[in-house]
Amino acid sequence: MALTSANNYFEDFEVGQKIRHARGTTIDEVENQLLTKLVMNTAQGHWNEDSMSKSPYGQRLVFGFITASMVIGLATQDTAENAIKELGLNNLKFKKPVFHGDTVYAYTQVLAKEDTGEGGVVTFKHWGLNQKKAVVFEGERQVLIKKRGEGEA
Repeated sequence: MALTSANNYFEDFEVGQKIRHARGTTIDEVENQLLTKLVMNTAQGHWNEDSMSKSPYGQRLVFGFITASMVIGLATQDTAENAIKELGLNNLKFKKPVFHGDTVYAYTQVLAKEDTGEGGVVTFKHWGLNQKKAVVFEGERQVLIKKRGEGEA
């Protein structure tokens, strides 16, 4: 049984192709607090419930890179299961705040692809939307992806 789907090799992606990823994920306090504290992001917006209860938001904010990693993670099954390597992230934008308990969904568009001989580079644009369908994240990602038949056992 194959570990990846049959349609996420370099040849399968077309410029302009749009993908709505199947899963969403609710971001809980554990994800936010763990990573925020591991990287020592000491912004009070992430750490201080008392301070944030008096802010216009009324509550702590989820660290943006948690939101980004969740969106990219949700997109990975469809976009990078046959990745040789990740090449870069660009133009990351955190469009609206995310709070504990928000659910994020991922969408992708193929922006470009280039045959490199060793697989091919695909440039994706990823969007994250919350449960209210508001865009909370967008960013571009380049991935070197296997061609069909390369590196198979």
